[in-house]
Amino acid sequence: MILVFGQSGQVASELQSFEDIFALNRSMADLRNPERCADIIRDYKPAAVINAAAYTAVDKAEKEEALATIINGDAPSQMAKACADLAIPFVHISTDYVFDGSGIDAWSPECGTNPQSAYGRSKEAGEMGVIKSGAVYGILRTSWVVSSRGVNFLKTILRLSETHNELSIVSDQIGAPTPARDIAGACHQVALDLIADPSKSGIYHFSGAPNVSWYDFASEIFRQTGQDIDIAPILSADYPTVASRPLNSRLDCQDTLLQFGIKQPDWRKGLNTILGELGVLS
Repeated sequence: MILVFGQSGQVASELQSFEDIFALNRSMADLRNPERCADIIRDYKPAAVINAAAYTAVDKAEKEEALATIINGDAPSQMAKACADLAIPFVHISTDYVFDGSGIDAWSPECGTNPQSAYGRSKEAGEMGVIKSGAVYGILRTSWVVSSRGVNFLKTILRLSETHNELSIVSDQIGAPTPARDIAGACHQVALDLIADPSKSGIYHFSGAPNVSWYDFASEIFRQTGQDIDIAPILSADYPTVASRPLNSRLDCQDTLLQFGIKQPDWRKGLNTILGELGVLS
Protein backbone atom coordinates (compact mmCIF):
# COMPACT_ATOMS: atom_id res chain seq x y z
CA MET A 1 0.00 0.00 0.00
CA ILE A 2 1.18 3.49 -0.88
CA LEU A 3 0.00 6.17 1.50
CA VAL A 4 -0.97 9.50 -0.08
CA PHE A 5 -1.34 12.78 1.74
CA GLY A 6 -4.12 14.66 -0.02
CA GLN A 7 -7.41 13.39 -1.34
CA SER A 8 -9.34 16.13 -3.14
CA GLY A 9 -6.54 18.06 -4.86
CA GLN A 10 -5.82 17.82 -8.57
CA VAL A 11 -3.01 15.24 -8.37
CA ALA A 12 -4.34 13.43 -5.29
CA SER A 13 -7.67 12.87 -7.02
CA GLU A 14 -5.93 11.24 -9.98
CA LEU A 15 -3.69 9.09 -7.76
CA GLN A 16 -6.74 7.33 -6.41
CA SER A 17 -7.22 5.57 -9.75
CA PHE A 18 -4.39 3.22 -8.71
CA GLU A 19 -5.50 0.20 -6.67
CA ASP A 20 -2.57 0.30 -4.25
CA ILE A 21 -3.26 3.88 -3.10
CA PHE A 22 -4.77 4.88 0.24
CA ALA A 23 -5.43 8.62 0.33
CA LEU A 24 -5.76 10.73 3.47
CA ASN A 25 -8.07 13.73 3.50
CA ARG A 26 -7.53 16.84 5.61
CA SER A 27 -9.62 15.55 8.51
CA MET A 28 -7.45 12.44 8.65
CA ALA A 29 -4.12 14.22 8.22
CA ASP A 30 -3.84 17.98 8.70
CA LEU A 31 -0.53 19.29 7.37
CA ARG A 32 -0.76 22.14 9.86
CA ASN A 33 0.29 19.48 12.38
CA PRO A 34 3.53 18.08 10.89
CA GLU A 35 4.36 15.81 13.83
CA ARG A 36 0.96 14.14 13.61
CA CYS A 37 1.50 13.53 9.89
CA ALA A 38 4.73 11.73 10.72
CA ASP A 39 2.97 9.64 13.38
CA ILE A 40 0.33 8.59 10.84
CA ILE A 41 3.05 7.22 8.57
CA ARG A 42 4.54 5.27 11.45
CA ASP A 43 1.07 3.91 12.31
CA TYR A 44 0.20 2.79 8.76
CA LYS A 45 3.68 1.47 7.86
CA PRO A 46 3.06 1.71 4.09
CA ALA A 47 5.39 0.55 1.33
CA ALA A 48 5.91 4.19 0.28
CA VAL A 49 4.47 7.66 0.82
CA ILE A 50 3.45 10.30 -1.72
CA ASN A 51 2.81 13.85 -0.55
CA ALA A 52 0.24 15.36 -2.92
CA ALA A 53 -1.03 17.96 -0.45
CA ALA A 54 0.21 21.53 -0.28
CA TYR A 55 -0.54 25.18 0.37
CA THR A 56 -0.95 26.46 -3.20
CA ALA A 57 -2.50 29.94 -2.84
CA VAL A 58 0.47 31.77 -4.33
CA ASP A 59 -0.72 35.34 -3.73
CA LYS A 60 -2.27 34.63 -0.34
CA ALA A 61 1.02 33.11 0.82
CA GLU A 62 2.60 36.56 0.77
CA LYS A 63 0.55 37.34 3.88
CA GLU A 64 0.55 33.81 5.28
CA GLU A 65 4.15 32.74 4.75
CA ALA A 66 4.43 31.20 8.21
CA LEU A 67 1.43 28.96 7.57
CA ALA A 68 2.57 28.14 4.04
CA THR A 69 5.98 27.15 5.43
CA ILE A 70 4.44 24.82 8.00
CA ILE A 71 2.35 23.07 5.34
CA ASN A 72 4.88 23.10 2.49
CA GLY A 73 8.08 23.00 4.52
CA ASP A 74 7.70 21.49 7.99
CA ALA A 75 5.08 18.86 7.11
CA PRO A 76 6.98 17.14 4.27
CA SER A 77 10.18 17.36 6.31
CA GLN A 78 8.55 15.44 9.17
CA MET A 79 6.94 12.97 6.76
CA ALA A 80 10.33 12.27 5.22
CA LYS A 81 11.87 11.68 8.64
CA ALA A 82 9.18 9.11 9.40
CA CYS A 83 9.88 7.43 6.06
CA ALA A 84 13.58 7.36 6.92
CA ASP A 85 12.75 5.64 10.21
CA LEU A 86 10.75 2.99 8.35
CA ALA A 87 13.23 2.72 5.46
CA ILE A 88 10.53 3.44 2.87
CA PRO A 89 10.59 5.92 -0.06
CA PHE A 90 9.02 9.36 0.10
CA VAL A 91 7.78 11.07 -3.08
CA HIS A 92 7.17 14.80 -2.80
CA ILE A 93 5.70 17.15 -5.41
CA SER A 94 7.49 20.47 -5.74
CA THR A 95 7.42 23.37 -8.17
CA ASP A 96 9.19 25.58 -10.70
CA TYR A 97 8.66 28.44 -8.23
CA VAL A 98 11.82 27.39 -6.37
CA PHE A 99 13.74 29.03 -9.25
CA ASP A 100 13.95 32.76 -9.92
CA GLY A 101 12.61 32.48 -13.46
CA SER A 102 15.58 34.16 -15.11
CA GLY A 103 17.06 33.33 -18.51
CA ILE A 104 15.61 31.18 -21.27
CA ASP A 105 17.32 27.82 -20.66
CA ALA A 106 15.41 24.93 -19.13
CA TRP A 107 16.10 24.45 -15.43
CA SER A 108 17.84 21.17 -14.61
CA PRO A 109 17.48 19.48 -11.20
CA GLU A 110 21.05 20.57 -10.40
CA CYS A 111 20.36 24.29 -10.88
CA GLY A 112 20.55 26.44 -7.78
CA THR A 113 17.25 27.56 -6.31
CA ASN A 114 16.37 31.20 -5.72
CA PRO A 115 12.64 31.58 -5.03
CA GLN A 116 11.13 35.03 -5.49
CA SER A 117 7.87 34.48 -3.59
CA ALA A 118 6.68 33.26 -0.20
CA TYR A 119 5.15 30.22 -1.88
CA GLY A 120 8.44 29.43 -3.60
CA ARG A 121 10.37 29.81 -0.35
CA SER A 122 7.96 27.50 1.47
CA LYS A 123 8.37 24.83 -1.21
CA GLU A 124 12.16 25.23 -1.12
CA ALA A 125 12.04 24.68 2.65
CA GLY A 126 10.19 21.43 2.04
CA GLU A 127 12.77 20.25 -0.46
CA MET A 128 15.62 21.02 1.92
CA GLY A 129 13.90 19.19 4.77
CA VAL A 130 13.27 16.12 2.65
CA ILE A 131 16.88 16.04 1.46
CA LYS A 132 18.21 16.35 5.02
CA SER A 133 15.83 13.71 6.43
CA GLY A 134 17.93 10.72 5.48
CA ALA A 135 15.03 9.16 3.58
CA VAL A 136 15.08 7.65 0.11
CA TYR A 137 13.21 10.34 -1.76
CA GLY A 138 11.92 11.48 -5.10
CA ILE A 139 11.28 15.21 -5.28
CA LEU A 140 9.28 15.82 -8.44
CA ARG A 141 9.22 19.44 -9.54
CA THR A 142 6.40 20.26 -11.92
CA SER A 143 4.62 23.27 -13.41
CA TRP A 144 1.25 24.67 -14.51
CA VAL A 145 -0.90 21.81 -13.20
CA VAL A 146 -4.16 21.39 -15.09
CA SER A 147 -7.16 19.09 -14.67
CA SER A 148 -10.95 19.07 -14.71
CA ARG A 149 -10.90 19.41 -10.92
CA GLY A 150 -9.99 22.20 -8.54
CA VAL A 151 -8.79 25.69 -9.40
CA ASN A 152 -6.39 26.16 -12.30
CA PHE A 153 -5.75 28.37 -15.35
CA LEU A 154 -7.93 26.28 -17.64
CA LYS A 155 -10.95 26.44 -15.33
CA THR A 156 -10.46 30.19 -14.87
CA ILE A 157 -10.21 30.84 -18.62
CA LEU A 158 -13.35 28.82 -19.32
CA ARG A 159 -15.24 30.72 -16.62
CA LEU A 160 -14.11 34.11 -17.97
CA SER A 161 -15.07 33.15 -21.50
CA GLU A 162 -18.68 32.77 -20.39
CA THR A 163 -18.94 36.53 -19.81
CA HIS A 164 -16.13 38.01 -21.92
CA ASN A 165 -15.57 38.05 -25.69
CA GLU A 166 -12.13 39.60 -25.28
CA LEU A 167 -9.36 38.58 -22.90
CA SER A 168 -5.80 39.80 -22.27
CA ILE A 169 -3.37 36.98 -21.45
CA VAL A 170 0.26 37.15 -20.30
CA SER A 171 2.66 36.15 -23.08
CA ASP A 172 6.12 36.55 -21.52
CA GLN A 173 5.89 33.75 -18.95
CA ILE A 174 7.06 30.52 -20.58
CA GLY A 175 6.55 27.02 -19.25
CA ALA A 176 4.43 23.95 -19.87
CA PRO A 177 0.96 22.92 -18.76
CA THR A 178 1.11 19.53 -17.05
CA PRO A 179 -2.01 17.35 -16.72
CA ALA A 180 -2.56 16.21 -13.14
CA ARG A 181 -3.26 12.68 -14.38
CA ASP A 182 0.23 12.48 -15.85
CA ILE A 183 1.79 13.87 -12.66
CA ALA A 184 -0.07 11.23 -10.66
CA GLY A 185 1.22 8.51 -12.96
CA ALA A 186 4.76 9.81 -12.66
CA CYS A 187 4.59 9.97 -8.85
CA HIS A 188 3.24 6.42 -8.70
CA GLN A 189 5.96 5.13 -11.03
CA VAL A 190 8.70 6.92 -9.09
CA ALA A 191 7.42 5.46 -5.81
CA LEU A 192 7.44 1.91 -7.21
CA ASP A 193 10.89 2.35 -8.73
CA LEU A 194 12.33 3.75 -5.50
CA ILE A 195 11.00 0.73 -3.62
CA ALA A 196 12.84 -1.51 -6.07
CA ASP A 197 15.95 0.66 -6.44
CA PRO A 198 16.64 3.21 -3.67
CA SER A 199 19.76 4.39 -5.53
CA LYS A 200 17.46 6.47 -7.77
CA SER A 201 16.76 8.80 -4.86
CA GLY A 202 17.01 12.46 -5.90
CA ILE A 203 15.39 15.53 -7.43
CA TYR A 204 13.61 15.19 -10.76
CA HIS A 205 11.62 17.39 -13.12
CA PHE A 206 8.38 16.54 -14.86
CA SER A 207 6.29 18.81 -17.07
CA GLY A 208 4.28 18.68 -20.25
CA ALA A 209 5.58 19.47 -23.71
CA PRO A 210 5.99 21.66 -25.67
CA ASN A 211 6.84 24.83 -23.75
CA VAL A 212 4.44 27.70 -24.40
CA SER A 213 3.25 30.99 -22.93
CA TRP A 214 0.00 31.43 -21.03
CA TYR A 215 -1.23 33.24 -24.16
CA ASP A 216 -0.40 30.19 -26.29
CA PHE A 217 -2.12 27.93 -23.76
CA ALA A 218 -5.28 30.04 -23.85
CA SER A 219 -5.20 30.04 -27.65
CA GLU A 220 -5.11 26.24 -27.69
CA ILE A 221 -7.98 26.06 -25.20
CA PHE A 222 -10.18 28.17 -27.45
CA ARG A 223 -9.05 26.29 -30.56
CA GLN A 224 -10.13 23.00 -29.06
CA THR A 225 -13.40 24.34 -27.64
CA GLY A 226 -14.23 26.21 -30.84
CA GLN A 227 -14.93 29.44 -28.99
CA ASP A 228 -14.70 32.75 -30.82
CA ILE A 229 -12.79 34.70 -28.16
CA ASP A 230 -10.40 37.53 -29.02
CA ILE A 231 -7.26 37.29 -26.90
CA ALA A 232 -4.52 39.89 -26.72
CA PRO A 233 -0.95 39.16 -25.55
CA ILE A 234 0.27 41.32 -22.68
CA LEU A 235 3.42 41.48 -20.54
CA SER A 236 3.58 40.41 -16.91
CA ALA A 237 4.29 44.06 -16.05
CA ASP A 238 0.87 44.92 -17.44
CA TYR A 239 -0.82 42.39 -15.18
CA PRO A 240 0.67 42.89 -11.70
CA THR A 241 0.08 40.21 -9.07
CA VAL A 242 0.74 40.18 -5.33
CA ALA A 243 3.37 37.44 -5.70
CA SER A 244 6.04 37.38 -8.37
CA ARG A 245 5.60 34.75 -11.11
CA PRO A 246 8.60 33.15 -12.86
CA LEU A 247 9.11 34.32 -16.44
CA ASN A 248 11.03 31.14 -17.24
CA SER A 249 9.41 27.94 -16.00
CA ARG A 250 11.01 25.63 -18.56
CA LEU A 251 12.04 22.34 -16.90
CA ASP A 252 14.68 19.91 -18.14
CA CYS A 253 13.08 16.47 -17.70
CA GLN A 254 15.84 14.29 -19.19
CA ASP A 255 16.85 12.71 -15.87
CA THR A 256 13.26 11.58 -15.28
CA LEU A 257 13.25 9.86 -18.66
CA LEU A 258 16.66 8.27 -18.15
CA GLN A 259 16.05 7.00 -14.61
CA PHE A 260 12.37 6.05 -14.77
CA GLY A 261 11.50 5.86 -18.46
CA ILE A 262 8.84 8.54 -17.93
CA LYS A 263 8.33 10.69 -21.02
CA GLN A 264 7.01 14.23 -21.04
CA PRO A 265 3.33 14.13 -21.99
CA ASP A 266 1.95 16.20 -24.86
CA TRP A 267 -0.20 18.57 -22.85
CA ARG A 268 -2.38 19.31 -25.88
CA LYS A 269 -3.61 15.71 -25.85
CA GLY A 270 -4.12 15.89 -22.10
CA LEU A 271 -6.03 19.13 -22.54
CA ASN A 272 -8.32 17.45 -25.06
CA THR A 273 -9.12 14.72 -22.54
CA ILE A 274 -9.79 17.25 -19.80
CA LEU A 275 -12.04 19.38 -22.00
CA GLY A 276 -13.94 16.20 -22.87
CA GLU A 277 -14.46 15.51 -19.16
CA LEU A 278 -15.77 19.05 -18.76
CA GLY A 279 -18.06 18.63 -21.75
CA VAL A 280 -16.81 21.70 -23.61
CA LEU A 281 -15.09 20.25 -26.70
CA SER A 282 -16.17 21.71 -30.03
